[in-house]
Amino acid sequence: MNITLTAVDWLALLAHFLSLSLLAVGGAITTAPDMHRYLVTQQHWLSDAQFNSSIALAQAAPGPNVLFIALFGWNVGINAGGGLAAGYHAWPYAALGVLCAMIGILVPSTTLTFAAARWGHQNRELRPVRAFKQGMAPIVIALLIATGWILSANQGTLTTSWPLWLLTVVTALLVWRTHVHMLWLLAAGGVLGWFGWV
Repeated sequence: MNITLTAVDWLALLAHFLSLSLLAVGGAITTAPDMHRYLVTQQHWLSDAQFNSSIALAQAAPGPNVLFIALFGWNVGINAGGGLAAGYHAWPYAALGVLCAMIGILVPSTTLTFAAARWGHQNRELRPVRAFKQGMAPIVIALLIATGWILSANQGTLTTSWPLWLLTVVTALLVWRTHVHMLWLLAAGGVLGWFGWV
């Protein structure tokens, strides 16, 4: 994929991640639906495959799950630098994309979290603080469901991609009803994908 980004576009990328940072209640993954809307649908800076692959790779890799933001920036930069065919000439653009995305997503939320955590800890016995903490749980769950919906909707319909949907349902039931460790489920999904069964 080859795109052209101006300085205004790079600033828009930074500004979008700055604004999403303050909405990332429950982690950056909860803002993935809006990232998809902006990066794939509206701006056409990423393809659906790049979007889904970035999230999948970051979730499978060890480390913080916010790494998918860096991959979004990397892919936008690679696309702006002429695509993968441009080779190492596209790497400075990729590095700029990573910087815009990561600074945008980390700085506002980290600053707000630090200040709010200090204040909340000092006032943890107040009824409004306890109510706020309890009220945030359903919001986080709803945002995670929206993220799952966006990721699954890009995989096709139930009739065309039934193995993926079946695997999703079976995995959800196993997580809900058993004590099977998540790494075993990830490994099983990886093996099924490696053999091309899903």
